[in-house]
Amino acid sequence: MRAIDLHVHLSTPEWMVASLGPLREATERHFRTEVPLRTVDEMADEFRADDVLAVLLAWDAETAMGLPPLTNDFVASCVERYPDVFTGFASVDPWKGRAAVAELRRAVTELGLRGLKLHPSCQGFAPNDRRFYDLYATAVELDVPVLFHTGTTGLGAGVRGGGGIKLGLSRPILLDDVAADFPELTIIGAHPSWPWQDEMLAVAQHKANVWLDLSGWSPRRWSPELVKAVLGPLRDRALYGSDYPFITFAKWLDAFRSHGPDAAVEDQILRGNASRLLGLDAG
Repeated sequence: MRAIDLHVHLSTPEWMVASLGPLREATERHFRTEVPLRTVDEMADEFRADDVLAVLLAWDAETAMGLPPLTNDFVASCVERYPDVFTGFASVDPWKGRAAVAELRRAVTELGLRGLKLHPSCQGFAPNDRRFYDLYATAVELDVPVLFHTGTTGLGAGVRGGGGIKLGLSRPILLDDVAADFPELTIIGAHPSWPWQDEMLAVAQHKANVWLDLSGWSPRRWSPELVKAVLGPLRDRALYGSDYPFITFAKWLDAFRSHGPDAAVEDQILRGNASRLLGLDAG
């Protein structure tokens, strides 16, 4: 495959309409695009045409947002139908306690999902709150990475009160505690973490179990410090992600190449690092 996209939302009604609800319009406005609804079949065709493996993300922020989840079963069904272009990460609502831990275990051991996606701002929790440490311990036991949203978000952007979403819960420095307390846990900080990019870089360069997912932000808008880190000391732990359907592979790649990466580094970031992280090299 040409690339592995570590950050793919489903542009189907199950997520765009049901799970985003009233936040959909604000999100499209934030990304300055109108996202057409697609079927799972159409998504599979699109990623197959680009020769990209998509990591589909489930979504459960039911407690904090009061909206229905995009279930792990739905994501797993997409992977089962199109294993050549899809794999998936689970989502659980941290506020569901023991049920969340049990659901993570089921999603990995029974459904075959390869990681856990959490969005602290939308799910309304602080990552370093010890009430949620059982989730991380379970991820260590299951040997799966945890992908955390970091920085600002297009969800709720530009509306009064931001839809109730609190940005500070997604500060990267909160992940530093988790990385220190769970050195065997693989943590992925999603997005370039604006306005706390330097915080994310500090955590990633200090903690070898922290990786970067470069989705949701055109590489043309990266800070000089982020470019230097991605092409330099963090090139072994930097991961391509698009934040599809809001950003496409072609646009992201064109912007990334404006920084002049050599072929080996480009391949690492587009495919090699994620393949190693997810154990795809071993089949």
